[in-house]
Amino acid sequence: MTQRFNKIGIVGTGLMGTGIAEVTALAGLPTVLVKATPGDPSAALARIDKSMGRRVKKGNLAAEAAAEALGRIRATAELSELAGCDLIIESIVEDLPTKRALFARLASVCPGATLASNTSTLKIGDLAPADATERTIGLHFFSPVPMMSLVEVAHTPTTRADVRAAAEDFVARLGKTAVPVLDSTGFIVNRLLVPYLIGAIAAYGNGLARPEQIDTAMKLGCGHPLGPLALSDLIGLDVVYAMAKLLYKEFGDARFRPPALLRRLVQDGHLGKKTGRGFFDYSQRPAVANEDIWNLVCGGALREEEIVEQAA
Repeated sequence: MTQRFNKIGIVGTGLMGTGIAEVTALAGLPTVLVKATPGDPSAALARIDKSMGRRVKKGNLAAEAAAEALGRIRATAELSELAGCDLIIESIVEDLPTKRALFARLASVCPGATLASNTSTLKIGDLAPADATERTIGLHFFSPVPMMSLVEVAHTPTTRADVRAAAEDFVARLGKTAVPVLDSTGFIVNRLLVPYLIGAIAAYGNGLARPEQIDTAMKLGCGHPLGPLALSDLIGLDVVYAMAKLLYKEFGDARFRPPALLRRLVQDGHLGKKTGRGFFDYSQRPAVANEDIWNLVCGGALREEEIVEQAA
C-alpha cells in the first residue's frame, strides 16, 4: 500500500510558504506553518486569509471552505511543533548553508518524516542530511501556488521509491500535476526558463526595443500569456539574478550569465513587482515602462559595463 502524507509541516512564511499552506489546507490536510525568521507567525495566517478572500470574492471558492481551511492551519515559530508531521516542506531563503542547517535540524526533530525542499535551483542531494538522504525529496511549487498547477518532484538516486510515490500522490491530492525529474541544478523549468529571461533582458539592455515592445512581441509571436520582462518582474529580479548566477556557476554556459542591466536593477533595489519598480513601474495602473531604466539603456553605459565584465 502506498504511503500517504496526512499531516503537513511547512517551514517559511513568505509568499511560497503561505501559498503551499493554503493549498494543503484546502485539500483537507492539517498543516503546521512555521515562521523561520523573527516576528509574529499569525501574520502568515492573515496573508492566507486575504488570499482566499480574493478567491471567495471572485466566486472561485466557497466562504465556508475558506474558513474551514484556515482552521486547519496552525502558525507557530517553533520547529518542535512539526513533530508528528508526515511531510515537512522547506520554503526559506534560497541559500545553501542556511537550508543545510535547517535540514539538519529537521532530520533530528522529525526522525520519521519525509523532508522536502521547495528550492527552484539548488540540488536536493546538496541539502539532504547524510542520515536522511533516502527520505529527502524536492517539491518545487510555482508562484502563485494556488493558481499554478505544476509541481516538479525532484528525486536523488538514493530517494526511496515509496517516498517518491507518496510525493506524487500528495501533489495529485492538491489538484496539481507532478512532473518527476532527476535531481539537478534548476530541474526542468528553470534550466529552460532562465536563458529565455536572460536573453530578453540582454536584448533590452542592448537597446533592441522598449520593454513593452519586447513583451508584446513574445506574447503575440509565441502565444505566451506574459512577456519575459513582466514575468521577470513578477518572479522577482533578485530571484532571477540568483538563479542565473547559480546556473552559470554550475554549467559555465554563457546563456545563464546575468546581464549588466539585471545586476544594476538588483543592486539598486528595483526588484520588480514586489518593490513597485523593475522593468516596469507598478505605481501606475496599468503598469508602464520604467523610464529611468529605458534612459539608462539609451545612454549606452550598460553596454560598456557588459563588455568590460565579459572581458575580465
